[in-house]
Amino acid sequence: MVFNKFVEVGRVVLINYGPEKGKLATVINIVDGNRVLVDGPYTETGVRRQVINLKRVTLTDITLNVGLQSTEKKLKAAFKAEDVASKFAESALAKKLALQKKRASMTDFDRFKVMLAKKEKAKAIKKKLAQLK
Repeated sequence: MVFNKFVEVGRVVLINYGPEKGKLATVINIVDGNRVLVDGPYTETGVRRQVINLKRVTLTDITLNVGLQSTEKKLKAAFKAEDVASKFAESALAKKLALQKKRASMTDFDRFKVMLAKKEKAKAIKKKLAQLK
């Protein structure tokens, strides 16, 4: 199969647009082909139950075993039992977002130091390869 992440009840998503940008939520119900009902739970992620467009979310690899229209209490228990926050922090998507955030906060001088470090690394690799030949 080409796809391995499907929009399904229990799928954890990352909101990528709007006031909740960067927060995790769980799909509770599928409204139609373009919209889903998501819930944080609010106490864990800060996302209240709402309908959101699929263009505004990124699907993650994490799924929870919750039923259709699950209550916030059941959702919170499943969220804690699966330890979703730490699973997401270890994922490639979270690492990529952290790297983007770090690069965005760099100053000109930081970028300059990175450039010099890359040059030094390339020089050392070139020297080591010349010795091996």
